[in-house]
Amino acid sequence: MIPDSTGRSDRRRQIVVISSATFAVLGSFIGSGAMGGTPIQDASGGALAADATLIAPGGPAFAIWTPIYLGLVGYAIWQALPAQKTDVRQRRLGYLIALSLILNALWILSVQFNLLVWSVPIIVALLLVLVGLFRLMLQSTPKNFVEAILVDGTMGLYLGWVSVATAANIAAVLVAAGFTGFGVNPDIWGVLVIAVAGLVGVGLAMYGRGRWAPTAALAWGLSWVAVARLTGDALSTPTAIAAVVAVIAVIALTVVHRVRDRSRPLRAI
Repeated sequence: MIPDSTGRSDRRRQIVVISSATFAVLGSFIGSGAMGGTPIQDASGGALAADATLIAPGGPAFAIWTPIYLGLVGYAIWQALPAQKTDVRQRRLGYLIALSLILNALWILSVQFNLLVWSVPIIVALLLVLVGLFRLMLQSTPKNFVEAILVDGTMGLYLGWVSVATAANIAAVLVAAGFTGFGVNPDIWGVLVIAVAGLVGVGLAMYGRGRWAPTAALAWGLSWVAVARLTGDALSTPTAIAAVVAVIAVIALTVVHRVRDRSRPLRAI
């Protein structure tokens, strides 16, 4: 949206982002079990628990939401400052970030109200929005270190984690619906899905020219998938090995592309 000469559209964007962030934070409290909600791993009959499928990451993996939410809240406050009212980059990113916050809260509510089937289109939509944001972020650079952290860093973590979460979510819904994998060994399905998640990470590393934040979050999620498959109730050594290989491949490609692109100023962390 191009602001008019009075800047009203920019103020509207700032208010929309703040409101969306508030909605998302309230949703996170509900999803954590506070405010009368059920913890995500226990909601919807435990369909998203760490041992529900071979793709589910171990419980500690969800600690990544702390830096993501802190970054999102920090961004919402920072973009509301007068200096960002007419910032061209924030004008391009703000509404999509707001949409991602709304979708995130709606995903939590869908799980809380046992509408698990709706969680799939919501999280897929969230992933597409974050991919769109990533594409827009690559077309410009942050003007300072604060913006690099709050915008590029936070949204990169967000994208990397949701990439893993989308695969885990779809697998959970299929299993909850009684899908048996057409008789194919579950280990094979586990390896195949992890391979797809790894390819997504490879794509982000290449397209993002070595951005650390998406790689860090995706590697974190897949590492906890490996831990859960080696130590939890749903054991699968092949899936764990595939997850480790994917983590190594994504990190290696990120390093390669970052070294090749040293000239770019203020790249996301």
